[in-house]
Amino acid sequence: MTGADADTLTERAAARIEADILKGALAPGSRLGIMETAVRYSVGATPLREALSRLAARGLVNAIGKRGFRVKSISRDDLADIVRIRTVLEREALRLSIAAGDRAWEGEIVAALHQLRRYVFDNPREFGEGDPAFDALHKRFHGSLIAACGSPRLLAACSDLYDEAYRYRRLMMATFTSGEDFVHAHEFLAKAAIEREGERAETLIEAHIASTLALVYPDDERRVS
Repeated sequence: MTGADADTLTERAAARIEADILKGALAPGSRLGIMETAVRYSVGATPLREALSRLAARGLVNAIGKRGFRVKSISRDDLADIVRIRTVLEREALRLSIAAGDRAWEGEIVAALHQLRRYVFDNPREFGEGDPAFDALHKRFHGSLIAACGSPRLLAACSDLYDEAYRYRRLMMATFTSGEDFVHAHEFLAKAAIEREGERAETLIEAHIASTLALVYPDDERRVS
């Protein structure tokens, strides 16, 4: 097998395992033994180890020595850490995008918002994380806000943290009984960005990101306040 073939197997295995983690098919805390997991995903042990190591670097699995790996557990502390770092990075990415964004950037925000809004209102009872169509539209919108920041590394880091929060967003979305509030929150973000209201846009994105923590762990929030 060539190096390119091995890389392809590794990437394919990583993508499949990541998808199963994010949609909940692999439960938080579940063990990913090398032999069992290799059979499950029809991949050799070597590319599987490399795939799991890549996912560990992204914070989706934990290495447990020679015993293999384990799907990373979910907790309030973990989500709070994601929210903290994501807030720092997305505020900066949004600030840079507002300063540098052109008409094409504005147009992509408008288009992404329109598609997201249309989908939610066309699927008022079914919309939410876990639906591949919704997932793609939701991430597209958030990516559009920061797309003009000019830093590929910053965009990649924001994308990874967005994905790390996915399992928590699935829990959060279960608290929504109507799509109107969801859509309005994204409309406010789009408007502030397009109208170059930098301070307001940064405040809105910070509150938007923090809302996941408040809605998934409301009891903890009340104890803190």
